[in-house]
Amino acid sequence: MLRILILSALMIAAPTFAGEKAIIGQTAQMSVSEVGLTYEARIDTGAGNTSIHAFDLEVEGGSAKNMKDNVGKTIWFTTENRTGESKRLSATIVKTSTVSNSQGTETRYMVSLKIGKKGDERKVKVNLRDRSHMDYKLLIGRNWLKGKYIVDVADKQLIGPVAPISIVETGLLFNTRIDTGAVENSLHAVDLKVENGVDDMEKNVGKMLFFTTENEQGKQHRVHARIVETSLIRNAQGSEIRYMVELQVGELGKEYKVKVNLRDRSKMTHKLLIGRNWLQGHYMVDVSL
Repeated sequence: MLRILILSALMIAAPTFAGEKAIIGQTAQMSVSEVGLTYEARIDTGAGNTSIHAFDLEVEGGSAKNMKDNVGKTIWFTTENRTGESKRLSATIVKTSTVSNSQGTETRYMVSLKIGKKGDERKVKVNLRDRSHMDYKLLIGRNWLKGKYIVDVADKQLIGPVAPISIVETGLLFNTRIDTGAVENSLHAVDLKVENGVDDMEKNVGKMLFFTTENEQGKQHRVHARIVETSLIRNAQGSEIRYMVELQVGELGKEYKVKVNLRDRSKMTHKLLIGRNWLQGHYMVDVSL
């Protein structure tokens, strides 16, 4: 459920407060005490856990074949911030975390680190991931935000990390992931057919596109929309180009037109992901809702 939040003076550079919770922007300067480095962090309500760039991982005394059997052992790793400053450090493996994305699943080690504004860090579980292909070497997830912060990519209304969102053109309601880490909205789409299409995706901009989408309840709809542009999406696995269309997206009865990229999300729990291009100027995200 959405609530209206009125703020008299919204400052994104430093957290302000809504009730007992601080408001934080879509990026923030974060310190990691054990590392002694400062990171420009992406604030990502789409991520359950916080993640730090880590490579050259080595389990002290040798690694067991099953990653879970290494819990309790010491792990050495190297981390680096956006400016190229690096440090090698060790920490105790406190658990493993299985992360799902469009490429499948992977298991990562988790350690406890003190993260926050310099001088105000607090301990949280962090997964170790090679983020060398990502712009942000530290990603702040819901486990750091929950109960303490509201994420504001502009201002105005308040929304939780998952919300029922309607797309008028589909006649469907989606159990939607609200993801401040994503620039764009992304909709599950398969069986894409471009009218008079060619292999060069850029040359199909302006043409009509048919695609089939499906919500989390398995209800399907065939959609006909115009390709307005293509979008280059980068993630840890590399990059890909996706078609973008304009659709009416929002709370039921309060939809407004926004660009949406089309992606096969059949392996993902949420078939619609809401990014900053829908949130900007309209919503703040409270992962405790």
